[in-house]
Amino acid sequence: MNDWTSVLGVPLWGWLFVLPIIFATLSYFFRVPAKRLLTPIWRILDRVYLASGALAAVFMVIILIIIVLQMIARWSSISFQGSTEFAGYAMAATSFFAFAYALNRGSHIRVSIMLNINNFTRKWVDAYAMLIAAVTATYFARYAVKTNFMSEILNDRTQGQDQVPEWLLAFVSMFGTWPTGWGELWAKAGSEWVYTPVWLPQLPMSIGSALLAIALWDNLFRLLINGESNIKGEAVE
Repeated sequence: MNDWTSVLGVPLWGWLFVLPIIFATLSYFFRVPAKRLLTPIWRILDRVYLASGALAAVFMVIILIIIVLQMIARWSSISFQGSTEFAGYAMAATSFFAFAYALNRGSHIRVSIMLNINNFTRKWVDAYAMLIAAVTATYFARYAVKTNFMSEILNDRTQGQDQVPEWLLAFVSMFGTWPTGWGELWAKAGSEWVYTPVWLPQLPMSIGSALLAIALWDNLFRLLINGESNIKGEAVE
């Protein structure tokens, strides 16, 4: 972990792994104040998970729209360049944005044979599995975000035929820059179409993996404090 730089004097791995584990331990021994502190945060996170699931549904509709446009273009003998690439980007966005929402709906595959022995086993085996999953997802999310920055630094571009307008890149870049730099950002943007920078389709991967990591830590805290996580399987009649 030599490349995990320090933030406010604490290594990044300390913020991402050590502090959440310490907080989870304290939450178990001090459940009442921890629940009072986290309850408003849980309400916000529940809305974020729902919004992420809705966004995944939007990208699924975009896939349908692209397929329909491909059919129309084929019937009309019109070239629809980059359609395959855009459909692939939308499919990746659908998958990653749906991770956290699907986790809370019990849609992820979980081997529950050890959870059904007794209540003690259910709680602590579930907590251990949740901890391992949270650490793994956090590790993946960290490098997913780092990949975004590396792609931007290298100015890596797609190898396909897909192109996007420069103003779209400027608009998306606004969310990763300070407002003081927005003027310079838009001054460099034009109306031309350029080959898609790789960091753009990588954004859903970074956001979705970060949300999954947050959801796993969140469920671990809820399990230790409330005795049960927020993962609820949908009833099938």
